Amino acid sequence: MMDQGRKMMELSKQVLQKVSFDSRLFKKELLKARRWLGQHDQLLLKAWCLATFGHQYKDIILEVFQKSMRS
Repeated sequence: MMDQGRKMMELSKQVLQKVSFDSRLFKKELLKARRWLGQHDQLLLKAWCLATFGHQYKDIILEVFQKSMRS
């Protein structure tokens, strides 16, 4: 099971890198990735996104993960 989570995380990173040219696509794919991942992996993805795309999409990243961390 952990292996599948790791695969989903890597796939999500690849997709986000490929769509990072468009803010709407980036947000859409980030929301999708968030739904696929467990709580711990969501935190890891958030940290990776902020480190990788924070200069470009900080507001989108924080908005997407703020919604997911409320539950």
